[in-house]
Amino acid sequence: MSHESKDNESNEKKETFCYKNLGKSGLKVSNICLGTLTFGENQLKFPGCTNEEDSHEMLDVFAESGGNFFDTADVYGNGTSEKIIGTWLAKLDNMRNQRERYVVATKCRFSSTIFTPGYPNCSGLGRKHIFHSVEKSLQNLRTHYIDLYQLHTWDYNVPIEETLLAFNDLVRSGKILHFGLSNMKGWMLQKIVDTCKYMGFSPVLSLQQQYNLLCRESEIEVFDVCKNENVGVLPWGALKSGMLTGKYKAGVPLTEDTRLKYYNDKKTAFGDLGVNWDFHEKDENFWKLMGELENIAKAHGKTVSQVSLRWLLQKDVVTSVIIGARNLHQMKDNIGAANGWELSDEEMSRLDAASKFKPIKYPYGFIDAFKKI
Repeated sequence: MSHESKDNESNEKKETFCYKNLGKSGLKVSNICLGTLTFGENQLKFPGCTNEEDSHEMLDVFAESGGNFFDTADVYGNGTSEKIIGTWLAKLDNMRNQRERYVVATKCRFSSTIFTPGYPNCSGLGRKHIFHSVEKSLQNLRTHYIDLYQLHTWDYNVPIEETLLAFNDLVRSGKILHFGLSNMKGWMLQKIVDTCKYMGFSPVLSLQQQYNLLCRESEIEVFDVCKNENVGVLPWGALKSGMLTGKYKAGVPLTEDTRLKYYNDKKTAFGDLGVNWDFHEKDENFWKLMGELENIAKAHGKTVSQVSLRWLLQKDVVTSVIIGARNLHQMKDNIGAANGWELSDEEMSRLDAASKFKPIKYPYGFIDAFKKI
């Protein structure tokens, strides 16, 4: 090989991320999104929270690697997560104007009094609370606009038309550029999509949904809506609180400094998120799945975490996978799944088979039986 060829090879820049358009928009986001639930002390008081200095270091490295997509929520750390992103953005702007480089997503629905009684309009998706929440988030994030503003989950107490009109007004005012959803049932998603069309509102761009090798139920109906309506999926819980990293072994007690032990013991205030180590440790199918992940990881020279994330990234409905990390090492390992290698069709099929969930026969199985007729 000539010196010139060597020079050209060494000068080639290997892109860390791929970029995709989010839903029906021209907004391009990195195929991995840095989730910031761990930034600052969280209300849940679970282990693994990250202070501001270390959070800024993770943001720096993620951005320097080409990542442009960050996700937070107004209730993460009672606003602390948003504030940490805000001080980071302000630091960048003081050095050079870089706000346009980044896509910042946050959410509204809940309040800081989520675990204690509050005033009547302190939560929900009514117009009053939405407008209060967006102003607070803009203040915390130290920005003039939010790229993606998301409904954290459905509100049964408010007409969806009121919620969507408020979001549409925020788009028209320039305070938010786009809006998305999180944690939805299939009928909820379709109703929102149809209401936006009927009323001439800005379209729904994305759905942030728990999706991983241990939680695939959204494939039954919710993701069908996403495919039909061009709504990008942003999986959260991609590694299932560490269960899909390969670090937990049968018969080895969970340590107190892990979020998995916290969720397993507390079962969380948000109901069953499926983070039940007591069940999975005894489940033969779980260990078969872990065996497949480990074998595939060895074949590629990758970690189990990277293979778990890569499986998600290669699903056609997925736009960007949200990763969470408690430290820089975990984050660097996770973004190693983003680009430069792929699972084969055979490996994807093996993981699909090993993680297959019990089908619901009616009406889904009954209807699907007529797909080819």
